[in-house]
Amino acid sequence: MSDLGKVDRAFFDEYIYPNLGADRDDVSLAPQHGVDFGVIETGGRAIALATDPVFVMPSLGFDRAAWFAFHILMSDVAVSGIPPTHLSVDLNLPAEITDEQFATVWETMDEEARELGVSIVTGHTGRYAGCNYPMVGGGTALAVGDPGDLVRPDGARSGQKVLITKGPAIEATGLLSIQFEEILDLEDDVMAAAKDRFYDMSPVKDALVASAAGPVTAMHDATEGGIYGGLHEIARAGGVRIDVERDAIPVLDGVPETCAAFDIDPWISISEGTLLLTVEEEGAADVLAALESEGVPAAIVGETSEGEGVHFDGEAVERPERDPFWAAFEQGMAELEGEQ
Repeated sequence: MSDLGKVDRAFFDEYIYPNLGADRDDVSLAPQHGVDFGVIETGGRAIALATDPVFVMPSLGFDRAAWFAFHILMSDVAVSGIPPTHLSVDLNLPAEITDEQFATVWETMDEEARELGVSIVTGHTGRYAGCNYPMVGGGTALAVGDPGDLVRPDGARSGQKVLITKGPAIEATGLLSIQFEEILDLEDDVMAAAKDRFYDMSPVKDALVASAAGPVTAMHDATEGGIYGGLHEIARAGGVRIDVERDAIPVLDGVPETCAAFDIDPWISISEGTLLLTVEEEGAADVLAALESEGVPAAIVGETSEGEGVHFDGEAVERPERDPFWAAFEQGMAELEGEQ
């Protein structure tokens, strides 16, 4: 197991995959490494579901922290193509959280849930010794809908187009720029742009707009390992090769400068909010137009073919072994503490 971050495929295959409880006929998509969600089919309905940590960073301000925590929970089921419908959430809170701070977190989550039509149906809440920010519990999000609307994570096939929204290192940029604003030596306009990336850190709208607009065959949120990591997971799940033109990918303002300040590679850095898609060729233009009409930066950046792996401008790129964000965050915290 890696020291920080998600387990790698070898660990998953050795310890987790062989031990998944009972086999059931209603499970139509079981756990796989690098796949965002599972699926149950029952009563003529598909239920996509995914579990993630409740990630709350008080330094962002509790309102922003709660917005991000909620959208992390929604992201993995949104890429199923079925709109999120239900949420179960467990909050194991640090002893120091005040009632007022909790109220801000919960009211923000309620507001975001109402906007998406999501009902919070069960959960658990309490303060406990030994619980610390930012991981303060976990939640399971569900998306209940028509099986015909489901976009499977292993649906990429040869001859399809690859689309990317927003570009690399969205999450790394949004979090690092806000957390370490006082120690980052960036021009005022660059800093403002970097901080603006915070509210790009959700792929929910991207996924729902795209799946409603055309024949999307696979979607994946570029979280740990960034764009390289996410594309590798799509390619492996679908059994295809992916070829991408790097210059075709949008790179949003503030990203290059923030990544350079922390000496991290934006292409392998965590990018919650960046959506990676494969789309049938005849519908790619429609999906792109729909995203752009909703103000989502996006581009057709490549295509799938027979083979395996991910290639940028004809050169193979490896799946990253670790995401540089975590070390950059630790570095920033050390520098910040040194300044205080």
